[in-house]
Amino acid sequence: MALTALSRHARRVPPTPKLYLKTAPTLQKRPFTQTLLERPVQIYRSTATDPYLNLSIEHCLLQRSHPDSTVLFLYANRPCVVIGRNQNPWLEVNLHLLREEQNASSSSNSTPIALVRRRSGGGAVFHDQGNINWSVICPPATFDRDKHAAMVVRALARLGVGGGVRVNGRHDIVMDVSEGNGTETTTFKVSGSAYKLTRTRSLHHGTCLLSSEHLGSISRVLRSPAERFIKARGVESVRSRIRNVGVGSAEFVDAVVGEFAGMYGAGEWKGVTVGEKEAFEVEEVVKGMKELTSPEWIFGQTPHFTFSTHPTEEDPRERPELPDWLPHGFRAHFTVRHGEIQSAAVSGLEYQDFVDEASQDALLSQGLVKKRLHHINDWTQTLTSASPVPVDAGKVGEWLNYMFGIKGPREEGGGAGQSAVDALDVAGSLPQEIR
Repeated sequence: MALTALSRHARRVPPTPKLYLKTAPTLQKRPFTQTLLERPVQIYRSTATDPYLNLSIEHCLLQRSHPDSTVLFLYANRPCVVIGRNQNPWLEVNLHLLREEQNASSSSNSTPIALVRRRSGGGAVFHDQGNINWSVICPPATFDRDKHAAMVVRALARLGVGGGVRVNGRHDIVMDVSEGNGTETTTFKVSGSAYKLTRTRSLHHGTCLLSSEHLGSISRVLRSPAERFIKARGVESVRSRIRNVGVGSAEFVDAVVGEFAGMYGAGEWKGVTVGEKEAFEVEEVVKGMKELTSPEWIFGQTPHFTFSTHPTEEDPRERPELPDWLPHGFRAHFTVRHGEIQSAAVSGLEYQDFVDEASQDALLSQGLVKKRLHHINDWTQTLTSASPVPVDAGKVGEWLNYMFGIKGPREEGGGAGQSAVDALDVAGSLPQEIR
């Protein structure tokens, strides 16, 4: 079935961003064609830097390439945090810091950090244009978790990065670095992998840190203040020490293409480039991008989790001590599924009238059920509106705003009361027709 184009209205796209690759002399630029998608070996290089677009191109290739073909797709994204299909953004990401970065970017005309949920599993990663992403799509019969990671290791060896670079037992690419006059060895992660397996196709994609300028800030962004209060059923990230390998993007891409071509008999063919214009002419790509930028995908796909200020039977971990400015005896427990509060138990709030506090706590808690976390833009207002009698919810609301990424910690003075959806502006880079 041939790929279909959108109407002329959907072809209006923003100017193509600065390219991150050198174009090889034999590289051809042309749209997707059915003939190309049926080739036994296919190579694509994206000139787009929008993470939602690049992941949608990748998904289209997974769905539309011939089931017996082997495909290589290479791209670099603008700064973004990418979480796995079954991860929890409130657990994995400091959403407030992302909002701060977006506000700073808006005032300085720099590129904001996006939040992306990919379709494959695995943990949270940070992307920027100093980090090349490689993706291999192949038949399930030939899939192997180490084969294409080893391909990337050989590509790095071509560029003089050898010796301590290897694939570890978790199928990641790591670099062993001698320190302390050669008496000690420290292992750094330079490439992580994730997978998506279907009945007819297998996808293995990974990152490679080449020259990222954000290494110093990655750990702050990938650490949520609510981490020790949340128990998630989804996949939690495994933290690793990271570093750049120190090679150029264009050189790395050419080396990976060379290794891939040698493995699968592509000869001197360098593949095709795919830019925004070509990508937005493909209906499946536009449809996929619309899904990836939807708040209901980014937040609403979050698996079941609990948030609790105190140990519970399900999650007996000790909790951090609560701030002393919160009401004495304050406790909160939420059960959340797909971003929606399924059950709530809040107690210890300060009611302005003389009332049966236990009864009012129960009524207020029931008023929180069915609310979506990513639609809450101020917990103080949410708690106040859920209570049938006047309640002083300012301090508790302030703390919950910080926990769920709406505002900063108290000592920073907080911030504008934006919801997680508004603050992240997840669709800010889309053409007008999709926004």
